[in-house]
Amino acid sequence: MAKQNKKLAQVFHFDLYGKREEKYDFLNENSIKSIPWNELEPNEPNYFLINKNFEGRGKYEKGFKLDELFTLNASGIKTQRDDASIKISEKECKEIKEDFLNLSNQDLVSKYGFKDVRDWTIDFAKTDLKKNAIIANKILYRPFDFRFMNYTGKTKGVMGYPRLDVMKHLLKRNIAILTCRQQSTFDFQHIIVSNYIADMCAVSLQTKETGYVLPLYLYPETTAQQTTYQTTERAPNLNPDIVKQIADKLNLTFTNEKEPSTDALQCVSTFAPIDILDYIYAVLHSPTYREKYKEFLKIDFPRVPYPKDKDTFWQLVKLGGEIRQIHLLESPIVEKYITQYSMDGDNVVAKPLFDSTQCATAFGNVYINETQYFANVPEIAWNFYIGGYQPAQKWLKDRKGRVLGFEDILHYQKIIVALSETDRLMKEIDKIEVE
Repeated sequence: MAKQNKKLAQVFHFDLYGKREEKYDFLNENSIKSIPWNELEPNEPNYFLINKNFEGRGKYEKGFKLDELFTLNASGIKTQRDDASIKISEKECKEIKEDFLNLSNQDLVSKYGFKDVRDWTIDFAKTDLKKNAIIANKILYRPFDFRFMNYTGKTKGVMGYPRLDVMKHLLKRNIAILTCRQQSTFDFQHIIVSNYIADMCAVSLQTKETGYVLPLYLYPETTAQQTTYQTTERAPNLNPDIVKQIADKLNLTFTNEKEPSTDALQCVSTFAPIDILDYIYAVLHSPTYREKYKEFLKIDFPRVPYPKDKDTFWQLVKLGGEIRQIHLLESPIVEKYITQYSMDGDNVVAKPLFDSTQCATAFGNVYINETQYFANVPEIAWNFYIGGYQPAQKWLKDRKGRVLGFEDILHYQKIIVALSETDRLMKEIDKIEVE
């Protein structure tokens, strides 16, 4: 095709399902001409070779993309060897650090089974831990699964890719949205928040579903020779052009930090970065919005519509803020436990099992072993997805063979409340017309 001819070729598509022999028979009995092809209408920028429902594309693309709003972002950390870098308990984390510092390579291989891989070797890890200080020790590993790590921020050290350029902004008071650029197996449910450094698989472990970290604030570099003219205040990690459009749309003044106010929501005259985050969080937890734009949400960073009016904005900010605090386990509501735990046993996680035969409809007992269980767990919480995970199941499965301590038992009960409340609040968001 000549370069000046931009006309696209005709593209046809046909799906054939069934067993192998049935497919062979079909192909033997048909030719290219006899197959009932469906003509596709590929368009830029993706040129998909399967049918896609792109109804509403124009309206969707009027919204702002998250990676355009949060100007600094990157994928979460990639350790190259999670077992050498991240541990469930702080004690185990300290122990492995001491072993790297004191054991020979052969002893480390014998004890942990380590093998050198691309961009991670035992020697890299040992050198890093000997030369550099630990600057962070807590990480969001999976939804509601906070683990411990030896984080120096050095590339090709104890971690392969620690993403310090972004993660350093989460070493201080901050919050980040975690989402994926695309989805390969699920419809969009790929968003969570964190005030800790996050793993690249914190949202999903599925192929192509790398988790990106979008911090709300950026902190300036500080030096020993800092002058009085250099600011140490954090700055919003937000595209000023998009923020201005939101401000103009709402007739509100943007402030870098949330201003305390005793006014009613309708009387608030300013809005802050956290309000924008909460608005986004509400919209992307709207079941209707997720369903309406599911094809678009699968193929690139999510877009969010500009707020339609002030009242709707503040309603969504309120609900998004509630979900945010719940997902950070900072809301008092997560400590209002709706489950009970049978304490008589060794608390060792065997094979987690949901059993609803002894409970009322829509509830069940989550057994961690043959005799111990969390009682009256809502089925919606047990099956609830965030990204590629069902947190109520994943958290327990990752602790198979381990003893649950008192804090672990309380933490799991908080997860159940958080998932139940998320489902409830999503229904509340769906009562609001977001666009």
